[in-house]
Amino acid sequence: MPVGIVVAKHPGVTRWATEIWKPCGLLPGAEIAHWVELRTEDFATLYHARTLDLCLYRSDVEAYRVALSMDVPSAFVIMDEDEVGESPGGWHVTDVTLSPYEAQDLLDSGFSLVEPVPIPPVIVSWAQQFVDHHFKEEPFKKRKRDRLSIEQVDDGIGDPRISQVSDVYLSPGSLRKRKKH
Repeated sequence: MPVGIVVAKHPGVTRWATEIWKPCGLLPGAEIAHWVELRTEDFATLYHARTLDLCLYRSDVEAYRVALSMDVPSAFVIMDEDEVGESPGGWHVTDVTLSPYEAQDLLDSGFSLVEPVPIPPVIVSWAQQFVDHHFKEEPFKKRKRDRLSIEQVDDGIGDPRISQVSDVYLSPGSLRKRKKH
């Protein structure tokens, strides 16, 4: 589904950041656009930054359930630094996803800005139909513990012919057996 990404430009609150760029909305079924100014209100300017395809995959259905069950169902917009200089704020929109797991992975990389954006009702119903059709609950199976033999003596895997005090594989039991004359 084509989705337009709306990015808001606010004035900065410190002298080091003169402006703040933050994704704030989605436009379902939007036409292709590249940093088109939508409107200016008070201290914010809204831009239709880019139109991307929001793709859903069966392998990520569990993640979509998490996103749809949040207090405010959210999609995640990923922005990376603009190295070419095409965007007005120095950041360009690279992806949009409904998977909070994918968003967390991208946040952990430290190279991308990832912001949650509320999902419009049209996209919520479309994604919910996809989840309802493809989600299959996996029953919980408790793993049984392996029975350990406590009588078994593990003397390590080191070579007993090599006499070293700092051998990491040397077991304490093998030290007792050695006699120095």
